Amino acid sequence: MHEPADTRALMATPPALQIDYPRLADIRQQPEAWWQQVLAVIRFDRDALAPPLPDIPTAEVMTPVLGGADSAVELWRVAGPMHSGRRGRVRYRHNGRLLFASLSVPEQEFLQPAAGGEAAALRQATEAGYREMFGALEELGFPYPLRIWNFLAEINGATEDGERYWHFNGARQQAFIGRRRSVSGDVPAASALGAGSASPVTIYCIAGERSPIPLENPRQRSAWEYPPQYGPHSPTFSRACIENAGTQTLFISGTASIVGHETAHAGDERAQTRETLRNIRALLGTANRRVGSERYALEQLRYKVYVRRPEHQRSIDQELRRVIGAAAPVLYLQADICRRDLLVEVEAVGT
Repeated sequence: MHEPADTRALMATPPALQIDYPRLADIRQQPEAWWQQVLAVIRFDRDALAPPLPDIPTAEVMTPVLGGADSAVELWRVAGPMHSGRRGRVRYRHNGRLLFASLSVPEQEFLQPAAGGEAAALRQATEAGYREMFGALEELGFPYPLRIWNFLAEINGATEDGERYWHFNGARQQAFIGRRRSVSGDVPAASALGAGSASPVTIYCIAGERSPIPLENPRQRSAWEYPPQYGPHSPTFSRACIENAGTQTLFISGTASIVGHETAHAGDERAQTRETLRNIRALLGTANRRVGSERYALEQLRYKVYVRRPEHQRSIDQELRRVIGAAAPVLYLQADICRRDLLVEVEAVGT
């Protein structure tokens, strides 16, 4: 009896980092030996399958899966042997070349009305999370984040002195400066999304022993050069990064319908999707020139798409599939995006 092709591919030991959004039915019966090659699990539903090996770190993100997908997990696999552990709140696992690390910090721990209220709590939780994350990476010998994911509740919410995203950006920037890290140019790829209202500040990353190759998009102003209308502190991320090793995995940051520094096509999810794909295509051109070959292509990436309004998921998928084809893996999640007028954000990995 022959196994389906997708199951055979899932069970094969990948030579490089592999990111999958598998059907739960395909992984429930996997033997322990298969799980030994799992670097990390990201769960988008607390009722989703938990890994049977307790030393596999699991990040829980409160962003519901859309589109009727039979998956509520993202799996990262890479050839071992693996080493796992914990540093404070940070859970990690690595194979000697790539390290996954994650932590969550509840804002309630820092909520003291006399000390600045909710905005101060968010800033302190963010700074604490980044300090702990950077400290763990440095102690473990993987000081260079290639890609960082950030999730916080009510990202577009207003506080007494600005949007919550603005406070997050300020705290992130201070954390970078506090660890003597650059806040422009040589910075990791990243994204920041709004999760469920009860979500803690959740940060997870993939890191290496060598500094990645950061990339910028010729169609967009670099995030650290945004004008002050987007907040008093600029975001700290590059548009993409390439792993500076033989496998040259490409990590594309959360990408949206922004040209220069301005939102394009406000209110039109189809046009925003098309503009986002133009931005990703431009990034691929930059990446291919950097590595000196046509290594990366739109139809060969793995995509994660954040949709502000669930009713837009189908039209966004139609626009996306016209360009990337029917076979490219895509996971759709409901999440708020860093600007109120953005309806869709797309991130991708090229392996």
